[in-house]
Amino acid sequence: MSAMTAEERQREIIKAARRTGAVDVTTLAAELGVAKETVRRDLRALEDHGLIRRTHGGAYPVESAGFETTLAFRATSHVPEKRRIALAAAELLGDAETVFVDEGFTPQLIAEALPRDRPLTVVTASLATAGVLAEVGNTTVLLLGGRVRPGTLATVDHWTTKMLAGFVIDLAFIGANGISRDHGLTTPDPAVSEVKAQAIRASRRTVFAGVHTKFGAVSFCRFADVSQLEAIVTSSQLPSSEAHRYAMQGPQVIRV
Repeated sequence: MSAMTAEERQREIIKAARRTGAVDVTTLAAELGVAKETVRRDLRALEDHGLIRRTHGGAYPVESAGFETTLAFRATSHVPEKRRIALAAAELLGDAETVFVDEGFTPQLIAEALPRDRPLTVVTASLATAGVLAEVGNTTVLLLGGRVRPGTLATVDHWTTKMLAGFVIDLAFIGANGISRDHGLTTPDPAVSEVKAQAIRASRRTVFAGVHTKFGAVSFCRFADVSQLEAIVTSSQLPSSEAHRYAMQGPQVIRV
């Protein structure tokens, strides 16, 4: 077999990272039959293009315009971290009576962690979240209508945003594919971006909850600035120095 070009190698690395959620230098070097330094060089190039984030000894994929993980995959990655974040986010409910819960696995976990001992109205575009809460006493679920996106099982398009525009919501729990200080909150799909932006417009308070790998990642469609958030909830795997830089833009940053 002839040696791969750098471009072919990098394509293989991206494929492996997206398939498994993370790659490490030693394994890649063995699989690709090249030196570790070559793999490190490939990882640096891929990071420069915003396709991966390097970690100590490896890398994980960044969700980009052309790539988005499914809800099923998200339900298997970083789960303990997501549960901690969801519990901490749910504690920010305060006296809110109406809540928007975004699509995605972490917001679904937030929905599950909301108190059951008081009346709540939950507005969501997520079929999964609506299903989880439909049987809960004291909770009224409003499922936004629209086109259902496969993979994420959430509704989008003008039906969804029009329905949202008619509400005044106390608190929105928002997810994103990426959050960065320069580019704010981003997601790959314009239709999803519209729903998130409308939810934030309709809500008095907005909380972003997401794992540490979202930070510094940038997708195609920007739907909010960091300064629009009341709080950011993530894990202690986000360095405190980085958390401080986000806090400088306005939100309270909670690391659990």
